[in-house]
Amino acid sequence: MSAIDDLPPLREIIREHSLSARKSLGQNFLLDLNLTARIARAAGPLEDSTVIEVGPGPGGLTRALLALGAKRVIAIERDERALAALDYIVKRYPGRLEIVHADAQHFDPRPLLDGGKAKIVANLPYNIATQLLVDWLSIEPWPPWYDMMVLMFQREVAERIVAQENGEAYGRLAVLANWRAETKILFDISPSAFVPQPKVTSSLVRLIPRAAPEPCDRRMLEQIAAAAFGQRRKMLRQSLKSLSVDPARLAAAANIDTTRRAETIPISGFVAMARELANIRNTTSNIA
Repeated sequence: MSAIDDLPPLREIIREHSLSARKSLGQNFLLDLNLTARIARAAGPLEDSTVIEVGPGPGGLTRALLALGAKRVIAIERDERALAALDYIVKRYPGRLEIVHADAQHFDPRPLLDGGKAKIVANLPYNIATQLLVDWLSIEPWPPWYDMMVLMFQREVAERIVAQENGEAYGRLAVLANWRAETKILFDISPSAFVPQPKVTSSLVRLIPRAAPEPCDRRMLEQIAAAAFGQRRKMLRQSLKSLSVDPARLAAAANIDTTRRAETIPISGFVAMARELANIRNTTSNIA
């Protein structure tokens, strides 16, 4: 018996279904059910929640979510080998677990949510983790269909997500993430907790969507951040030239000096420049 339920140990499930982790799929399995329970608790309370899980693998986190009371879990799994390995959980928790064989990058769960909200809780495959996060943060209209994300990343990526201005990790990802969500690193997880062991420490990150981020066009914000951080060691008067507008006008709208560098600009500054960029583009378009 495991620490959270009466199902077989995960290592036994892996052997039975020859479910070795594949590097090509970014797989690193968590087999410590006490640890998966800790991750599930970080997303709690779960009793009235629908949870979207990406990459359940042999089902360690899936089991924890269900054992701790998740009303419904929708597990999105690309690896066909894992489907049979997850079937034993479906039988143990009838009516509460739905397995979807799909690539999470191209799957829209909203039709399964009946207009309700969900939580996204996942030990994300490392090779698509950042792109998935960007996709979820780029959802329009905002607020999104989820009310919380509790996600596993490599520590370096986690630091980039929660970074603030004047920090070494501050960049485009931090601007997008913290503009649209409240972010926090909850705890680190040692490489020894995974099979196979990655070469880096992992971190669990919680993101709670802001109901009303500072208003601006997301695409303009992304363009401003991409230009500024694309040449992060240069002053704004140089790095923003790639936008084909006057950097001084953008900086003036944010009440900042063009001699500053991207890493010193708070998110509110990027938002103000994004609004001005949208005004310039709209004016140019109307004249044309």
